[in-house]
Amino acid sequence: MLYVSLLLAAGLVLSGLCGCQVERRKSDAELGLNATQAAGRQFFDRQCGGCHEAYSSHPRKGPSLQGLFKHPYLKNGMRANDERVREIVVFGRAMMPAFRRTLSAQQVDELMEYLHTL
Repeated sequence: MLYVSLLLAAGLVLSGLCGCQVERRKSDAELGLNATQAAGRQFFDRQCGGCHEAYSSHPRKGPSLQGLFKHPYLKNGMRANDERVREIVVFGRAMMPAFRRTLSAQQVDELMEYLHTL
């Protein structure tokens, strides 16, 4: 019995050493977000975060949005600019749902401000 307990304890120690830790989520203040960007982040968390990563390059159901506006083109080949991204958010595209009935113009603006911080 003591042998089994030691094996279990050793396994727990090894799993802790192998990098199996979850990174703590940074606060809005730590990210330097203003009130508008923080509001956009809240919407992103509720509606977009299930399909898109914000701070990781790993895709989920949809592409990662890390560095979205730091590249000249989106993953679909369209220009990475406000007009194109706003159009995709509002009207949807392929597997991406449209949010024109979900978001007000102000909320779209807030989301766009947040996306520029990624």
